[in-house]
Amino acid sequence: MKEQTQPKGQIEVSPVAIASLAHEAVLRSYGIVGTVPKNFATGIADVLSRESRRGVVVEVRNGEIFIDLYVVVEYGTRIASVARSVMNVVKYTVEKALGIPVAEVNVHVEGLRVSDLE
Repeated sequence: MKEQTQPKGQIEVSPVAIASLAHEAVLRSYGIVGTVPKNFATGIADVLSRESRRGVVVEVRNGEIFIDLYVVVEYGTRIASVARSVMNVVKYTVEKALGIPVAEVNVHVEGLRVSDLE
């Protein structure tokens, strides 16, 4: 019988890389205008840090990924449907890219934007 060897090392993905994946998935989602900072202090930190993804907060706890999204939704869309869709798209995108299950995706709708009616 062939002996299996254990890998010598580990792969670690930073929360910033995970946030980048999630941010791109959010921006591709129907009904989403954009993302906004969680709060004023976070907004200033986002401006000062090139690595930050505004409006996406990622925590990795005990090997589980928790993602909070702060978004602006297009006025006239069904907010609950857009939020559910974003949750599913982000969860799928991150899990597919990393092969690690996402424990939670929380969508916080921070505002609505009315499109120009030209």
